[in-house]
Amino acid sequence: MASRNHHVRGMESSVRRLSNLGSEEENDSLIFVKTSDNGIVVVLVYVDNIVITGNNLSRINTLKYHLSKAFDIKDLGKLRYFLGIEIASSQKGLFLSQRKYVLDLLRETGKLGVKPGSVPMDYSSKFTTNDTLLQDQVSLVVIYLTITRPDIAFAVSYVSQFMQAPTEGHMELVEHILQYLKSSPGRGILMQKNGHTKIEGYTDADCASNPTDRRSTTGLCTFVGGNIVTWKSKKQNVVARSSVEAKYRAMASAASEIVWLRLLLKELGCDSSSCPTNLFCDNQRTTRIASNPVFHERTKRIEVYNHFVRENVQDKTIETPYVRSEDKLADIFTKASQKGSFQDMINKLTFDDIFAPT
Repeated sequence: MASRNHHVRGMESSVRRLSNLGSEEENDSLIFVKTSDNGIVVVLVYVDNIVITGNNLSRINTLKYHLSKAFDIKDLGKLRYFLGIEIASSQKGLFLSQRKYVLDLLRETGKLGVKPGSVPMDYSSKFTTNDTLLQDQVSLVVIYLTITRPDIAFAVSYVSQFMQAPTEGHMELVEHILQYLKSSPGRGILMQKNGHTKIEGYTDADCASNPTDRRSTTGLCTFVGGNIVTWKSKKQNVVARSSVEAKYRAMASAASEIVWLRLLLKELGCDSSSCPTNLFCDNQRTTRIASNPVFHERTKRIEVYNHFVRENVQDKTIETPYVRSEDKLADIFTKASQKGSFQDMINKLTFDDIFAPT
């Protein structure tokens, strides 16, 4: 393993040295960028896998030539498969899915023939500490599917909290997720070229939603150029004493995500510093706290989050406009939804299924 790590570090350093990629302030340690008057070259390095892209074919070929001299590499041509993610390109854009992974998982668990489900988690699901513990530990790796499946993010995040002592009820939830995956194994993210690189964020929180410890759930998602690029469903670390506090903690998480995206896009040559990024929230008290310093003394228990969001509002990095509850796209990451509202929500997340029958 030591020699493999040495090989990987050597490849990363060679990418920097041979092509003079990277910058003093890197926002992603796996991405190396070289910009010039002739165009841009971007390299993504993950262990011994490399993806090279850009708008200067000559520089890309030069980089591949130098890497082939230093390492035994194989050029697989146009990107079609990377770290379990299937990539299909067309005039519409790039389509990212994990169809093979889903089918393999259903096959290994004997669920290929199950009845398809309409939602990943039943809206009425209730779990208590009195449920019967599983006698045999069952390991189902569904968490990696959230890379291209934001529609199962909440259900997977919820069931993952009970991995140490799963009950029969939790196993039923996992089977429910598998039934839902059976209904659309090829569903994924469609990255379209919409003519802009505008960043938008949505944030929400379900206050005291966890029945075990009454912690709230943070939900957020961000869009670049009209395409969803990041999302999160996570139980908060502490108990919030009000819905405003829970939503403000979620807003701080989303603001941090937006700051990182803006810096990353700047490295890639898409500077958006001229205008603030909209971070939508459906709670008017929360948006007022972010923009009105009068509220600061009354919200000391969230002072750290308050200052972070407030500073980004003052710097015009973000704006916090109000959004109607029916338009809050982050809601799907905070709770289980009924079939109708769930389908309406995922249709707004630039989802598609190129394998679905027409």
